[in-house]
Amino acid sequence: MFSVRLTELPRTTSFRLAMLFAGLFGLAALLLFGFLYWRTAGYISMNVDAWLARETAARALSSASELETLLDARARIDPDGRTLIALFNPDGSRLAGNRARLPASLTAMDRPFGFTLARGGEVMPFRGMMHRLPSGQVLLVARDMRDIRQFRDRLLGAMASGGGLVLLLGLAGAAIIGAGTLSRIDRITRAIERIVDGNLGARLPGAGPRGDLARLSGVVNRMLDEIERLMREVKGVTEDVAHDLRTPLTRLLAGLERVRRRAASTEEYAAAVDEAIVETKGLLATFRALLRIAEVESGARRAGFTRVALDSVAADVAELYEPVAEGNGLTLSLSTEGSGRARIAGDPNLLFEAISNLVDNAIKYSPSGSRVDLRVLAGERPGIEVSDTGPGIPDAQREAVLRRFYRVDKRRATPGSGLGLSLVAAVARLHDLQLEIADAGPGCRVTLRRPTPTTASDPNRPAPCLLGNGPMSGPPVVTDEAV
Repeated sequence: MFSVRLTELPRTTSFRLAMLFAGLFGLAALLLFGFLYWRTAGYISMNVDAWLARETAARALSSASELETLLDARARIDPDGRTLIALFNPDGSRLAGNRARLPASLTAMDRPFGFTLARGGEVMPFRGMMHRLPSGQVLLVARDMRDIRQFRDRLLGAMASGGGLVLLLGLAGAAIIGAGTLSRIDRITRAIERIVDGNLGARLPGAGPRGDLARLSGVVNRMLDEIERLMREVKGVTEDVAHDLRTPLTRLLAGLERVRRRAASTEEYAAAVDEAIVETKGLLATFRALLRIAEVESGARRAGFTRVALDSVAADVAELYEPVAEGNGLTLSLSTEGSGRARIAGDPNLLFEAISNLVDNAIKYSPSGSRVDLRVLAGERPGIEVSDTGPGIPDAQREAVLRRFYRVDKRRATPGSGLGLSLVAAVARLHDLQLEIADAGPGCRVTLRRPTPTTASDPNRPAPCLLGNGPMSGPPVVTDEAV
């Protein structure tokens, strides 16, 4: 049994893809947060510098005496000096304003700069601007930057927390997606193990209506349907071979032994040899039919596909079997339904062989005085339809008649080897045609035609339908194939 284990998550493709996208998204978020921080910090610094420039320009308009009076009054109002304005002599001694000192190294005048001051045993950051008055005195305008730096630190912390949250959510999402995918893969693995253990009827579970695993499961299930069908045919062939090949071999052996025991005349020996030749030819024909079906099912004939006009192939079949139909007292008609020409990509020889088998069966099992209709179906779904007025095929045996050597008549009273419809089904699968067996009311109707466009374009569709489900109104009938 399988279970979702955390140690297996990093090996799943879904987890890796989710982590990759989470990393890309995290990088994009980091770049976005960095850009926002840079723009915000730049905007705050620009506003401080603009205030310094305005304040400096406004104070510089006053005379030295007026400026000293204003600055001393202001210092009494703002003793902490959060907004620092002071006037200094050219030698650096303070004349008026907040308690402060000029920086040790004077910077360029009228340009913002950063410096620190010791206040209450604590070093505080300031940003200021100096302006030299006409009297030679130096005006210092500065602003405490602690609040602004705290805002920047909090903004940076919030961005870092957001990035960590994004990374955590990405990791959790990757784990959830990886666990879900691993769980679906485990279910598929368990189904495959049941199939390997011999349960050919098991199928892979779907993974959503349109997921990648659903498409893969659909294709594999179609392959399993085909394998199961082939296995059923292989299992069913054993019994049918015993009936169809053992009987002629027994007759052949009995005839030869009988002639040998009787020490018959030359004429009797010749008759026995002729009977043996007939039986041997029948066996060889059966093996040729089996090889023919195997060749068709291998798909090797697809390489020689050309555009085939079904009306021309049907006309050749009708011309070949019209004398046979007349000899049996039947009427064979050829018609076309729909507009346009019926053309498909295929092998004309195989299509001729398949249609001939259908027409031969219809003639063989139709009573004298009835008719056999061969129709060419034109339009979007080109194909061929053969119908007769005979007793038809029982609904319960319409799938079985497509198996090799299967014959409704268990007594084998009707000539044939039970391979004709198997060959027709193989040709239909090779050409991607639907083979439908339905009731003609009375009689049997067999149709070979293209599937519907919606079915053909659906990647999750099952294998082409091989049987129709029309009601069976006629009585049960013995039906066999032509080969």
